[in-house]
Amino acid sequence: MIKVLRPGLMTTIQDLGRTGYQKYGVITSGAMDPLAHRIANLLVGNSGNEAALEITLVGPAIQFEEDTLIAITGADLSPTIDGEQVRAWRPVLVKKGARLDFKYAQKGCRAYLAIAGGIDIPIVMGSQSTYLRAKVGGYKGRALETGDRLSVGSSSALSKQILKQLAIQCGNKPFAESRWAASENLYPPLEKRRSVRAMKGLQFHWFQTASQTGFFEKPFYVTSESDRMGYRLKGPSLQLKQAKDMISEAINIGSIQVPPDGNPIILLADRQSIGGYPKIGQIASIDLPLVAQTKPGEQISFTEISLEEAQELYVEMEVSIEQLTQGIYLKMTQEGA
Repeated sequence: MIKVLRPGLMTTIQDLGRTGYQKYGVITSGAMDPLAHRIANLLVGNSGNEAALEITLVGPAIQFEEDTLIAITGADLSPTIDGEQVRAWRPVLVKKGARLDFKYAQKGCRAYLAIAGGIDIPIVMGSQSTYLRAKVGGYKGRALETGDRLSVGSSSALSKQILKQLAIQCGNKPFAESRWAASENLYPPLEKRRSVRAMKGLQFHWFQTASQTGFFEKPFYVTSESDRMGYRLKGPSLQLKQAKDMISEAINIGSIQVPPDGNPIILLADRQSIGGYPKIGQIASIDLPLVAQTKPGEQISFTEISLEEAQELYVEMEVSIEQLTQGIYLKMTQEGA
């Protein structure tokens, strides 16, 4: 069990989403930054889809009631265990009774805390993800609160091996970090100004020439009216050549739609299943983590990329994740932590 001593600004349980139900109008949800989420799980010997904690901007305080293997990825929220700084992007053994504290986001917006064995909560429509608006999934359909206690699932053989290796070097200390960490090349740098690769949207040709040019050449700012459903942007006003009506169509994560006010919206994890605004762009999957780690007030600019280039980059990312998976197994089972 783990106990929530302080919930943070918004800490929810997420896996990779509730897929296969959008045709019924059910929101996908899932991790805003699926790459950081997957890596955190792999580092503790889980499958990439296990439920983990998504921590937004200001983090929680958590106490561990048993020796537990964890990994922290994503944004830098200055985590400490019993007051001592703990490093991210690596397996960490936390001893029984120790306390993990997060502060506020120094770089990035969302951190992920994976626990060996995952979090033992009910599966709703194939997923453990929390959809807050409908109070579906996760822990009682809501963000975590002070006093909540979460059960941990059964650890894999690899998780037990990693924990065993770290226990040898831990001694009487409250935690032990692995000397081995995921390569920095796996994850994009968390800079305040982010260049995001995007393809032209289905209705790109509907927009005025100046708007088409401005979309790819001028910066936008993420407004405070942004959440897990979508990021509202402020920048050059994007205008159609002429007013058009369109039939609502399916929405993908990373679709950039433009309502009549001319300010684009990036649709994200809790997006609606269909939308009726024209789409000027579609963010490449490889750069969704950059968007998820952008805070309100920070800047995003768009760089054009072809569908073929985006597909190649996606395949390269999947190969890198598979190499990480194999590397963890070889490192922890043959060489030790």
